[in-house]
Amino acid sequence: MVGEFVLKKHGIDPKADLEMIQNIDYANIPNAFASGTGDFVQLFEPQASMFELEGIGHIVASFGTESGHVPYTTFMAKQSYMKKNPETIEKFTRAIHKAQKWVDSHSAKETAEVIQPFFKDTDLSLIETVVDRYKSQGSYATDPILDEEEWNNLQDIMDEAGELPEEVSHDTLVNTEVAEEIMK
Repeated sequence: MVGEFVLKKHGIDPKADLEMIQNIDYANIPNAFASGTGDFVQLFEPQASMFELEGIGHIVASFGTESGHVPYTTFMAKQSYMKKNPETIEKFTRAIHKAQKWVDSHSAKETAEVIQPFFKDTDLSLIETVVDRYKSQGSYATDPILDEEEWNNLQDIMDEAGELPEEVSHDTLVNTEVAEEIMK
């Protein structure tokens, strides 16, 4: 949805101006592109940087930058759970914020060294490149607040893709009280 949103933002109609291949299983998209299927591909990191390093392709744009702030990763809990487990919710949110502050205040190299065990088959220098790119693009959230502008941007993207049956107000589904308290 984000890819199509960005294309439309730049005057490209994904349905009329190009042939989008959308019948490839998500896990197989990188291999399909590497074997010659398609002229462009939307990949997540570190795969995109690996392809660039290996000469398979070139990073030409960042949908993350072009789409504006979008909450790619959110943590959700039922209201009933939040009421029954306020201490757990607070500890979890505090841990997320602590990690966000740590990433924001440390170098790409330091961050890469810490996360490398999760990318065992990826060279440390490549992880550092990816972290640096994400940091410079503002891709990493620096606080645990899902604000109204991000929420509305996500709904705009979903609406543009025809995947939003109806808009839902930020106040209806997003509770920032715990995060706001933790940030004080």
